[in-house]
Formats: sequence, C-alpha cells, structure tokens
Amino acid sequence: MAPVHQDFQAIKTRVVVTISADIIPSTDTVRGVLLGLALGDTLGAPYEGGLLARGLWALLGRTPEGVRRFTDDTQMSLDLAESLLVCGGLDQDDLAQRFARSYQWRRGYGPGAAKVLRRIRAGQPWRQANRSVHPQGSWGNGAAMRAPVLALWPFVSGQALAQAARQSAQVTHAHPQGMAGAVLLALATRALMTPGIHADAVLAAARCALSDAEAEAFDPALRTASAWLARGDAPTPRQVARMLGHGITARTSCVTALYLALRHLEQPFEALIRFATACRGDTDTIAAMAGALWGARRGAKALPPLRLEQQDRLEDTAGQLQRCWLGAAA
Repeated sequence: MAPVHQDFQAIKTRVVVTISADIIPSTDTVRGVLLGLALGDTLGAPYEGGLLARGLWALLGRTPEGVRRFTDDTQMSLDLAESLLVCGGLDQDDLAQRFARSYQWRRGYGPGAAKVLRRIRAGQPWRQANRSVHPQGSWGNGAAMRAPVLALWPFVSGQALAQAARQSAQVTHAHPQGMAGAVLLALATRALMTPGIHADAVLAAARCALSDAEAEAFDPALRTASAWLARGDAPTPRQVARMLGHGITARTSCVTALYLALRHLEQPFEALIRFATACRGDTDTIAAMAGALWGARRGAKALPPLRLEQQDRLEDTAGQLQRCWLGAAA
C-alpha cells in the first residue's frame, strides 16, 4: 500500500469536488448523524474513567424516569445545532453564550472546559476565556466531538465547512490540534453523508482539508488506521488504544473514532459501541464521534431503537437542519 499521504494527494481533487456538490442529505441521514452521536455518547458514558468516575455516573447517569442521560458531548452538539438554526450560520459570540448558559456540572464537562464556560457565563469575553486555562488554547477533543453537527449545515464547499469547524472550535479549543480535530470530524462526516465517496476515501477527505502543519500530529495515526483498513486487519481494542489512542486530546481520539466507525460500517451499531467501550479511556466522546460517523453513512433507521433523553428535541433539531438544505437549494 502507498504511504497514506500519497493516497491523500492522489484523490484530493476528486474528494473536494464531490463534497462541494449540491447534494441534499435525506432526513434519515441527518437524523443518523445527530442520533448516532447522542446514542454513542449515552452508551459510552458509563464506561468512561476509573472506578470513581464510573460510580459517579452510575448515580447521575439516568433521569428520574430512568432514561439514560447524555453528557456534555450531546449538550454542546445541540447548542451548536440550535445556534446554526437561530443565526442562519456560524456565529461565535452566540455559540459561546449558548455553551455557557447550558453548562451543568452533572453533564460531565472536563475541568478545563468547565472553567472556561463559567468565566464566559460570568461575563468574560470568550476570546479571553478560551485561553484562560491553557494559554496556547485547549488541544482536547471537545470541539471535535460536536463537529459532526457542522456537516449537517449546508455550507457551500468542503473548504467552507473546514473554516466553520476551525471557527467553532476556537470558542473553546483554540490550540491548532483542537481545531484540526474538529476539521477532521466535520469533513469525515460530510464525506460519509455524500453518495459516491467510498469509505476507503473518507480518511483522505478529512486529511486533505488540513495543512501539513495542522496534520503533523495526526498523520502517524492516520497512516496506521489507513493501513489496517486497506489490509483488513482486525486489531484488538487494546491494540487500537495503544496505536491510535483513547485519550481526551484531539490527537489521541479523533483518528480512533474515524477508524472505529469505518471498521464497523457494515456491522450493527451495537458492535461499534462494544468495541469503543472495550478500548476504555474517553469512551463517551470516542463513541459519540464514531456514532455520528456511522450514522452519517447508515442512517437513523439502522440505529437501535433505544429511548434517548430529550428525544423530541433531538428529532426536532434534526428535522430543522434537514429543511435548511431544502431552503438552500431552492
């Protein structure tokens, strides 16, 4: 197999042109992304962290009605979706305020994100708050986890989608790796939503939206994942965690989610979640990202019929997003 960066260059033009085409996703596809993300988050959350974290989630992880709660991953994804709908596109100021208003500690926000959002809520401008904890900006996966939602908005091109991913990430994750992770997930989601882009080309579709400097941190894992998929290898969850990562940074989780989704595209959603949770580490976020990617290709009808917290809100948001595509095409 050729080195993965050569594969990217060989198909770059074809991928970008295909993503730029005016193809309206079906309602099932849009629902598949949003509900796949929420299901992955919800089903992955009980397995995250050590005994203390899992024990705490066992107490907090269900509503009074017994429905599994989602975490900050789904909450911030909904915030992003609703901001797009209200503002007619990406508005960083509105997004920052929505994130801050929605913050609740019981959703499992990371300590860094919690501090940033509390400062924004207290009135600090987000352009200051986003570097108040990490002076170079956060390189965590929090921007990537919500980036699939951006693929549900009718941006006119892959380049426009990538720019929106960087801008949405900047609100909370201003480090170049945090922003690059968001670009990877947004472009991979759009690629999987697009007929004619084979699963084998998805990694390239995501990678070619990054500059070489942005991609440097991700390329080793991308090469490994590409080689595994090309050869049909079946590494164990422990091997995936060791070689690709299972952490809270964008570098150690985004490619993992991409690989898991692509490996399980022809398998049931439950198989994807079992493998993701067996990788341990940041299970809710990795499962959320992988679930959104899986749902982008397979659609909501292939998802298990499990009840979700705020199901009506999720369904209504998905429906509004799909109608925006119809309006853009009119």
